[in-house]
Amino acid sequence: MTSPHTYLNHHRERHLQELSEWLSIPSVSALSAHKADTARAAEWLAEALERAGLEHVEVRQTAGHPIVYADHLHAPGKPTVLVYGHYDVQPVDPLHLWTTPPFEPQVRGGKLYARGATDDKGQLFLHIKAAEALLAAGELPVNLKFCIEGEEEVASPNLPPYLAQERERLACDAILISDSSLLEPGRPSICTGLRGLCSLELTLRTAATDLHSGLYGGGVPNALHALVALLATLRDEQGRIAVDGFYEGVPELTADLRAELAKQDVDETMLQGELGLQALVGEAGYTFVERTGARPTLELNGVWGGFQGEGTKTVIPKEAHAKITCRLVGQQDPAQVLERVARHLRAHAGPGAELAIAPGEQAPAFSIDPGHPVLQLAADAYEAAYGTRAIFTKDGGSIPIVAAFAQELRAPVVLMGFGLPTENLHAPDEHFHLDNYDKGLQTIVRYLELLGSQSPA
Repeated sequence: MTSPHTYLNHHRERHLQELSEWLSIPSVSALSAHKADTARAAEWLAEALERAGLEHVEVRQTAGHPIVYADHLHAPGKPTVLVYGHYDVQPVDPLHLWTTPPFEPQVRGGKLYARGATDDKGQLFLHIKAAEALLAAGELPVNLKFCIEGEEEVASPNLPPYLAQERERLACDAILISDSSLLEPGRPSICTGLRGLCSLELTLRTAATDLHSGLYGGGVPNALHALVALLATLRDEQGRIAVDGFYEGVPELTADLRAELAKQDVDETMLQGELGLQALVGEAGYTFVERTGARPTLELNGVWGGFQGEGTKTVIPKEAHAKITCRLVGQQDPAQVLERVARHLRAHAGPGAELAIAPGEQAPAFSIDPGHPVLQLAADAYEAAYGTRAIFTKDGGSIPIVAAFAQELRAPVVLMGFGLPTENLHAPDEHFHLDNYDKGLQTIVRYLELLGSQSPA
């Protein structure tokens, strides 16, 4: 009987060929032209899970793309781990910026290039092969379940109802997700917080039609002036959001958390230069890492109105528009935040301005105590493979389905990523470093072994 690591080394080339085969399937969930390809990717995944030794493999049809389930439940008295990931990928445009075709995988310079290589087929594939290696070496040290969807890139519309319907079947002691990145090469991290999100679109109207600035200028409201003045009321000079009640549910940063975030060791001067900025700005009293990972925001994503063509048109526009998003933390309620922002906008609109506010997406924040035993074991597993213990981060982005998993299944979520921020996910020439492919397998095998030494939560 061989060890899992010996098995993985011996079968490495075959496994990479299998991954390349999967990556060659253009499972672009956003494009109806690839609906059959996305279904084919789900079937390929189901077959791969069966080959690895998983049981009860099922391809569940939904109103969109299928959800794939599998399990191996032969470790009585041991924890149950649920692996989540997604087999759908982003569109590939602009195609001419790819060095090689996006669905013809190629290894160059120790990197595997293809759409989906790091987001998320490549990272998900690690879990399948880690399970295969452990089964080949004897038995899984934990009970293992897989729940893999094909709609993550289109906001997972059919996964929440599936989670609610299959809550009992998916019950677990930990949810394991690899769809994120290391801080940088050789520096693993575990995300303990993702910001929530809410959005709205604002239309401000002042007149029935655009007006001639010579005939009416100085005597009537200008929608653009009114909008700019209104938007300026949303934040004060210290960078704080001036919406009444906005910070309700926002936790204060503890000394321990600030110390942990400081371990990311971000050089703000260097960052400023890399981004071509004259200055970094934000809420006073917080570092860049704290502002972008552990504090809420309100951002203008688009502002437009009036004449925008070539030359000059002396017009007073009748309407102007803005798109606004808020990143949320702690216990901030997305619906409540939207309501409060809308109330602020209406209260501060100038004379002669009528507002139409259309709410958009809403998602709660996710947070977990880095002291949780399953996270501490994950940091230990990283150390075994990378030679350095993972640090705990708060990431500024939003992955709504993570909060959905945590709320529906009432289990801790462990975000163990093996990609790198520089791997062009969502962009041309997406790739996955094979060094992290190998170390990722080692980390997952070690993590499952460590979890198997524990009693269920």
